[in-house]
Amino acid sequence: MAEMDMSEHPPNPRNHRAVTSPGRRRLIVGIGAGLAVVVVAAGAYFVAGPGTESAELTSATASQGAAEAPGATNGQALAAGAAPSAPVASQASASGPPSASASPSAAAAKAGGGCTRPVGATPKAKVTEVKLGVKVTGYGGQGDTEALPMAIAARPAGGSWLAWLGTDKRVYLGKLDCDDKLVGRPTSFTGIDLQDVQADSKGGVILLTRAGSCGSGPLCGGASSPCNTMHMIRFDDSGRQVWERQVTNLSSSRTGYDDGARFVWWYQHHGRLATDGKNYAAYFGVAITVKNGSCVDIHEGDRMQVVSASGNLVTSNKDAFEVGCSHAWTSRIVWDPRTGHFVTVCATDNDCRIARPNPYRTVAAGTCDGTLFGGDLVLSSKSGYWTAWSQGGTARLEHFTTGRSDTTVRTGAATAHPHLVAYGSKRMLMVWGSGSSMAAQVYDAGSGKAVGSKFTIAAKDHDYQAFKAFPDGSAAYAAAGGTSTTIKIARVLPS
Repeated sequence: MAEMDMSEHPPNPRNHRAVTSPGRRRLIVGIGAGLAVVVVAAGAYFVAGPGTESAELTSATASQGAAEAPGATNGQALAAGAAPSAPVASQASASGPPSASASPSAAAAKAGGGCTRPVGATPKAKVTEVKLGVKVTGYGGQGDTEALPMAIAARPAGGSWLAWLGTDKRVYLGKLDCDDKLVGRPTSFTGIDLQDVQADSKGGVILLTRAGSCGSGPLCGGASSPCNTMHMIRFDDSGRQVWERQVTNLSSSRTGYDDGARFVWWYQHHGRLATDGKNYAAYFGVAITVKNGSCVDIHEGDRMQVVSASGNLVTSNKDAFEVGCSHAWTSRIVWDPRTGHFVTVCATDNDCRIARPNPYRTVAAGTCDGTLFGGDLVLSSKSGYWTAWSQGGTARLEHFTTGRSDTTVRTGAATAHPHLVAYGSKRMLMVWGSGSSMAAQVYDAGSGKAVGSKFTIAAKDHDYQAFKAFPDGSAAYAAAGGTSTTIKIARVLPS
């Protein structure tokens, strides 16, 4: 990677300094010998100074280590991780907003028995506002370094799990019925950033970030705080915690500035979940600490870890990796039951492309002009996969199997941040922001051809959140509500 000229933006001697410009974001990914190494990516422009920022590990976090999964290191000298520890079996805090219904309602009963949403001749969007009773973090700047406010997951029974980031350093989890109304009492977990939520017949898993400790280093130059941790939280069908597992590797004996540390920092840290029905996989951006003589440098890449149904790291899973793409953003993952593998793609400044990691395989060639963005990843109705991505403010769809795309669909959608989700058994839905609403278009999941006309969803888009597919053929998205204590569920009904 070529070094960028820093003369116009000298390092701040006291702290990080962020300077943004429309449509362009840049990122510190490594610091050595006092020189900040900067990458053009999809974030903000950060200049590092020698100050640090840290927080103490929670007792639950400090008691856990995380084993390093086997995988490629892309030429970096990366140390081995700590041995896995037993998962923490504890209950989530029962504190939260008042119950939305004191007793089981007809809607709640319907959620437990499956949903029968109407099937239309053409796709139709339904938007429902959910009253939460607590404040939810707003959309903010929608950068890849900003906290994600909300996420939704499809329950096999037909309802949903809705997760949201409060303004009180807690992540909330509530159950929605078939009408997308909150039922029962939400639970909450300690967390400073929400990443994703996925569900199964016994509950599900939420992926979130907690405060960690940077330690003393020393760094070879500059600063890269904070040093946080990424966790899977397993919950049962009542939303109560069953176990938790850290998927970074900080512990009471390893802080962020120790050689071999893998932690979550401000930059490019968002993640996604996927499940094979038994194990869960987390794929996310990660900071990489590497010893350089008597000090350490901090680099940036991505990491994928698989956790078993009992909360243990599955170090034998060959899809997992310590570091895949570097430097990377928009980590995307899907489980493919046809091949029995978790499939991942990233956007990376390594040749500026959409790629499959571990080892690198180009899916689509891009350009490092600050606009390269990876959308979502879905199964093709035939063999292979489809991914949405954007370059220069125009969205494309790419079909691939093991590597390079064999079909490119130029959608004509003028957007820097496309979303893609499975829609029924043989179609997919691409959605993108359009003013104060979202625009959507259905595509054939085999050929990639557009199906029907473009339509509008009356909800506000967020660049980094995801639509989720539902077993009845619908797709849903959690969006900002009309107030600070509501969320809108935008659901595209089956067709």
